[in-house]
Amino acid sequence: MTVPVTARTYRNPILDADWSDPDVVRVGDDFYLTASSFGRAPGLPLLHSRDLVNWTLVGHALDRLEPAAAFARPRHDCGVWAPSLRHHDDRFWIFWGDPDQGIFQINAPSVRGPWTRPHLLKEGRGLIDPCPLWDDETGEAYLVHAWAKSRSGVKNRLTGHRMHPDGTGLLDEGKVIVDGDRIPGWFTLEGPKLYRHDGWFWILAPAGSVETGWQGAFRSRGFFGPYEERIVLEQKDTDVNGPHQGGWVRTASGEDWFVHFQQRGAYGRVVHLQPMRWGADGWPVLGADGAPVAVHQRPDLPPQPPAAPATDDNFPGGRFGRQWQWTANPPALSASPPLSASLERGDPHERGDPHDGWATQHSGDGLRLTCVRSADAHDLRKLPNVLTQRLPGTPCVVEVELRLDSEEPEARAGLAVLGDAFSWIGLQRGADGAVHLVHRFAEAVAERERAADHPGLAPEGRARLRIEIGTGARCHFSYDVGEGLRSSGPVFAATPWRWVGALLGLFALAPDGTGHAGTASFTQFRIGPL
Repeated sequence: MTVPVTARTYRNPILDADWSDPDVVRVGDDFYLTASSFGRAPGLPLLHSRDLVNWTLVGHALDRLEPAAAFARPRHDCGVWAPSLRHHDDRFWIFWGDPDQGIFQINAPSVRGPWTRPHLLKEGRGLIDPCPLWDDETGEAYLVHAWAKSRSGVKNRLTGHRMHPDGTGLLDEGKVIVDGDRIPGWFTLEGPKLYRHDGWFWILAPAGSVETGWQGAFRSRGFFGPYEERIVLEQKDTDVNGPHQGGWVRTASGEDWFVHFQQRGAYGRVVHLQPMRWGADGWPVLGADGAPVAVHQRPDLPPQPPAAPATDDNFPGGRFGRQWQWTANPPALSASPPLSASLERGDPHERGDPHDGWATQHSGDGLRLTCVRSADAHDLRKLPNVLTQRLPGTPCVVEVELRLDSEEPEARAGLAVLGDAFSWIGLQRGADGAVHLVHRFAEAVAERERAADHPGLAPEGRARLRIEIGTGARCHFSYDVGEGLRSSGPVFAATPWRWVGALLGLFALAPDGTGHAGTASFTQFRIGPL
């Protein structure tokens, strides 16, 4: 049955962009969500809501990836995988797996910090998707995690541990508590979330892969099993392919809800909200009798004004908003105090640190990026100094004003759509000193970019850059140098990274060499409806 859209309903997805592997927790009347951030910095985004439908981005829990030197270059499919967010003993806790290092944990007295430095709870390759549980009935603590075959040679199983109640260590070697190979038809079991309910240990975990799989539920009277299993959410006759991992949350009035992601190609992993109830047989029922809902009655929570994570930015004082992330650790972070320590002071929490070596604070508005010298200047995928934000999941128009101030021959700056393939439009200083409009791209298999078009000159060294992103993430580029908008090049079909949706990026570069290469300035970044 089709549910009409009204003021009392919501429509999925509730977060229509790449907020991969979401987990959610309630503290009082507030709901908080975190998601995978992979190799981008800062990491571990923190979102807040009062109604589970409208969310805002309030900061990040991880200022840099560690070890810092290992993430000085882009590692787009590494870093922070599938975090779990919990509140225990008056502290917020986040556990995540780095597939090359092991399971990390950080915690803080407030979601605004200060967050502790990452603590390596369990070392090992292929340890992913950890989730803790503090059992209020017994006072014991547990941890469950999955495995990445690419690093460990093992997958489709969940391993459980007893954990020290203070979260600093594990108390045993671990035991396989769910072996997906022993369940007919199950494969790629991962992303477990661990709960205690009605006298049972519960694990909610997806299987079957991100694009074609399902959400499973497991229960046992004892943490180490044996566990029964059931499929509780799958595509059925909907257009929500492979409803994948997420988290269960209960409102103060006792309503149950489940937040999960759906893989949508270049748009990445968008977030859905499903109603949840407990059936007469004691098993959870998600969505509409196990099928994802497109439209549903809102949670019984106080009405909230419409809200979404910010996208637009005027870059006041050269600072960028919290929606932006670098594609690797900025150089200054290795010597600067942790970002988490600054969150308590207020203002730095609102905008990006302007002293990170790639962006410079100044007295006016506009993002002033250093034209970073690089031998990889012809391949944006290899550059750490690309400032990115998520590609919106609906058709939109992206615009930004650019001024190239650098006098360095071949210095360039622009607006990009970045994934396994990329395309960008921007300005470049020629050997003759003139500033040229340039439009370039690279296929996923290409090692260098090449020209998509030869737009011409930008006589004043300025341009308004524009990308119209239509259905299927098909991008049409154009520019204005004071004579009205002009189209540039063929349509570019955005592509995802391996685990991440396509990104919008701003950058400034110069050829390899020595000395300061100057700057480029971006103003009036806007994303609007197409």
